[in-house]
Amino acid sequence: MDLLAKRQKLTAGNVANADTPGYKTKDMDFQFEFMSQMEGGTPNVLDVEGLTMKNDGNNVSIDRESRLLSENAMRFNLAASLLKSQLRAVRSAIQEGRT
Repeated sequence: MDLLAKRQKLTAGNVANADTPGYKTKDMDFQFEFMSQMEGGTPNVLDVEGLTMKNDGNNVSIDRESRLLSENAMRFNLAASLLKSQLRAVRSAIQEGRT
């Protein structure tokens, strides 16, 4: 969930700087970073290549960022649901041990 929060901040920063001249879109390779986090690594922020550059040197695509915000929200909701079900299982095990 920490990695998802980091990506959310990056994407929100991209949207906030959509009109900033010379600003370059930032992101992370989520799959790679997820596996790296499992091994205790720290996330690497990358400049995104291959996006259309505007006349002012800015390459933020609001459509791309909106899609990433939605995708990130779905992943966060899934992670929260999984965590909630694990906590329910632990709570159930504790309650069964009391009787």
